Amino acid sequence: MTDTATAAHECDPDDAVVTPVLDVVIPVYNEERDLGICVRRLRAFLDDGFPFSARITIADNASTDSTLAVAHALADELDDVQVVHLDRKGRGRALRAVWEASDAQVVAYMDVDLSTDLNALLPLVAPLVSGHSDLAIGTRLAKSSRVVRGPKREFISRSYNLILKASLQARFSDAQCGFKAMRTDVGQLVLPLVQDGEWFFDTELLVIAERAGLRIHEVPVDWIDDPNSSVHIIDTARKDLRGIWRLGRALATGRLPINELRAAIGREPLVEGVPLGMVGQLVRFGIVGVVSTLAYMVLYLLLQPLTGAQAANFLALLITAVGNTTANRAFTFGVRGSSKAVSHQVQGLLIFIFTWCLTSGSLFALHHWAPGAAVHLQLFVLVVANLVATLIRFIGLRWVFRNAVGGSQPAESIT
Repeated sequence: MTDTATAAHECDPDDAVVTPVLDVVIPVYNEERDLGICVRRLRAFLDDGFPFSARITIADNASTDSTLAVAHALADELDDVQVVHLDRKGRGRALRAVWEASDAQVVAYMDVDLSTDLNALLPLVAPLVSGHSDLAIGTRLAKSSRVVRGPKREFISRSYNLILKASLQARFSDAQCGFKAMRTDVGQLVLPLVQDGEWFFDTELLVIAERAGLRIHEVPVDWIDDPNSSVHIIDTARKDLRGIWRLGRALATGRLPINELRAAIGREPLVEGVPLGMVGQLVRFGIVGVVSTLAYMVLYLLLQPLTGAQAANFLALLITAVGNTTANRAFTFGVRGSSKAVSHQVQGLLIFIFTWCLTSGSLFALHHWAPGAAVHLQLFVLVVANLVATLIRFIGLRWVFRNAVGGSQPAESIT
């Protein structure tokens, strides 16, 4: 957060221009050789029939060669080109500083090597201008993408995205393609939550946006690897893994105010009275319910010969009720951290008491009508009674976790 404020104060665009629809940022560090080729080619493309007014912003982040001088020369030579200079290195830091200060409707960025075919720019930006999507990313991993790069980079890229899917449940396909865009109004709310100022910036931005329910549009791209790229793969991979651990821990402990971000951006239920995420919750609740029922059956069969039917039913229900509430808290309703955990368990036990009364009543009725019922018939009646109680348990747990639907418990406010 501190880096963003510092960088923003150091931004000093050369000239004011008419407010554009699109602001394309080119983050650079020691790119004196390629910068002129990139900016002239991009400016020509934007001037040759591109349907939206567009500015190019060169974001120089602490270059030590003549990159800054080249950038200023390009701004003097070409229309709608401006320069922003930061005294600290970091692609993410540069993007955040420019994007937060931009007056354009949509902000974007692309790498200075222009590895991505520029014909993908309009499909990237159009859904954001129309308001249909909130973010847009180029993807090199779609089946229709055409990519030229070595096997090592291909392996690293696919492995990284598999790690993201496994660790952070990411659904977007390509986190690190240097070709992204975002609605500026959305960025004003999301960017303050992004801590990384380097290469993990993209991933962190996308994960937070996805958790907040933002719509991410993906564009298959034609992409040719730059063999002269200055990215240090091992160091970047190490920092990315540290970033994944930090972000995953923040999500797990509830430090990220995802709920408040969702509300601020307007990702609430479309129809009043129709709960947000109900289908997904039902599926996850069903999975937890199946596991709980199996655990209950095993416990009942083990305890019944030792304690009798009623005591076995009570103990099996009590043990599985605690586990059920814990699992539904984290898995079904996405509540993380220790805040209100005891309160949630107490409320879950109240639901357990209802379930126990229902199942005990069913067991009492069975013994009244069939005193010599076999243990397997007892178990069948109890399972049926549990299924009847499941619907009420789901409604009850939705009430217990009513302030946590759709994300983690908020830890701080968004202003």
